[in-house]
Amino acid sequence: MDALKHAIETNGTVLPGNILKVNSFLNHQIDPQLMQQIGQAFADYFQKAGITKILTVEASGIAPAVLTGLAMHLPVVFARKSKSLVVKDDVYSAEVYSYTKNTNNHIYVEKPFLDNTDRVLIIDDFLANGEATKGLIKITEAAGASVGGIGIVIEKTFQPGGTYLRDHGYDVLSLAQIASLDNQQVKFAN
Repeated sequence: MDALKHAIETNGTVLPGNILKVNSFLNHQIDPQLMQQIGQAFADYFQKAGITKILTVEASGIAPAVLTGLAMHLPVVFARKSKSLVVKDDVYSAEVYSYTKNTNNHIYVEKPFLDNTDRVLIIDDFLANGEATKGLIKITEAAGASVGGIGIVIEKTFQPGGTYLRDHGYDVLSLAQIASLDNQQVKFAN
């Protein structure tokens, strides 16, 4: 996706530890026009996958997931990282490790929002080691639902998450694939 690659090249910053900071258009401030293009790209690719719900994790996955849901005319469910007072224990949950925050989080989705009739499209901002996506897959499976596809805005192909997911039979679309962040330079895979 050329517009996304351009945004990464012009506004992305490479930090130590193989971290790509894209907070000017995805992770802190959101570029709505770019998110609309991202949502449409996911919708076009997964339009025949029988998707009934979009699933993501808060917070950075919400923008691309909502725009995908808008393009596909589907509801968006997001896994939360902390329980509010109005949430009971009737939830599907998984533990995930955050690469950028170096912490473990419990994510959860309330049971009424996913069930065994759903075919889920998982959307996330980054794919590195795949921990968040694996957590969303666990939640989907716990609900008896199926995974119809996985849409990733930015994949770091030099980390194992994408290979793991594809080797396990998941249809993964990554809109920007980064082969290297060596010497503070972004090198795209294709």
